[in-house]
Amino acid sequence: MALEQKLSVRMSQRLVMTPSLQQAIKLLQMSTLELREEIQQEMLENPVLEEAQAETPQQSEAEGAEDQSEDPYGDIDYEAYFQDVDQDHTVPSTRDHSRGDLPSFENTLAEHPGLAEHLTWQLDMSSMSDEAKEIGRLIIGNLNEDGYLRASLEEIRQMSGCSMEQVEQTLRQVQAFDPVGVAARDLVECLCVQLEHLGQQGTAAETIIRQHLDKLQNRRYKELAEALGLDMEDLQAELEIIQHLDPRPGQKYNTQSSNYVVPDVYVVKIGDDYQVLLNEDGMPRLRISPVYRQMVRKGATNGEAREYVRNKLRSAFRLIKSLEERQRTILKVAISIVKFQREFLDYGIERLRPLVLKDVADDIGMHESTVSRVVNNKYMHTHGGLYEMRFFFHSGIASTHG
Repeated sequence: MALEQKLSVRMSQRLVMTPSLQQAIKLLQMSTLELREEIQQEMLENPVLEEAQAETPQQSEAEGAEDQSEDPYGDIDYEAYFQDVDQDHTVPSTRDHSRGDLPSFENTLAEHPGLAEHLTWQLDMSSMSDEAKEIGRLIIGNLNEDGYLRASLEEIRQMSGCSMEQVEQTLRQVQAFDPVGVAARDLVECLCVQLEHLGQQGTAAETIIRQHLDKLQNRRYKELAEALGLDMEDLQAELEIIQHLDPRPGQKYNTQSSNYVVPDVYVVKIGDDYQVLLNEDGMPRLRISPVYRQMVRKGATNGEAREYVRNKLRSAFRLIKSLEERQRTILKVAISIVKFQREFLDYGIERLRPLVLKDVADDIGMHESTVSRVVNNKYMHTHGGLYEMRFFFHSGIASTHG
């Protein structure tokens, strides 16, 4: 079969992921905390970027006049990237300062103690003897983040100078602290302590944990039922008890693994209307450094330096535009959600209406995938509490009325 080369013309459509689009999608998916870290990193890597400080009217007027001078980098298509960016190339603030500062979100949260602090407080509040409290502190000091004891009782005995009987008795007392099952030496002991606390000692559930944990973990339910002499219905009842136990009781007090949530938008009721405000606390307002702008205007760079500044300018403008688009898109989606879920805000959970991504997408003229990126890992603070934006999307909600 002979091979030959041909030239042909073919028309096709495809989505080109330009650097600007890639960055816009990346920023849109970030949480507020992640975005702040990203901005700080960009400012470290790009000397053209800086945080805009409060300026006097004279400074703004002077810089505005400078912006009208000839730009030696006129071959960079700024407008194609950055329509609507203001004269100083800063991300505009959407906060209505005339309404005063919003209440600090951090002030609405209780600071949760760590596991050791929580257990030590219970130890100090107990009626245990001074010797037992000393042993208790040694036990608490040797727990891992899941709440398991990682020192042997012999090591605890040697460190405390007390008898093994005293160590064992204190261990049982600490294991009864909240969260129940903490200070266990293995999974079986952890779960059995919790069963004892629930009054399930000596039951089939305890037998499953002590003797048939491998069958449970491998979901060999038929073998498990035969070994216990139970029918499947009775076995299911025992399994439901086990499912409510916590194999890692210390995790709920592990401050290192806590996910801190910062609301992206505030919904404030003013009169009979709801106003949606972007949360910009701690968010730097970016602008192009005046120093580099002067360098560009005066042609103070050449060769490699010129290309370096050119690339950094493109990157800076791209970031500013992407941030502006991100904030604008989040605001549009939040306003649409508030419009659809007005009755929920007025009356509570029973009035949460069915809502899908397409409803909001059609309302604001965007694609469903864009709305999905916006509501993912974004939070809305209302007078009724803090909600992830995904919370407001349901295909249907069961209620007493159907």
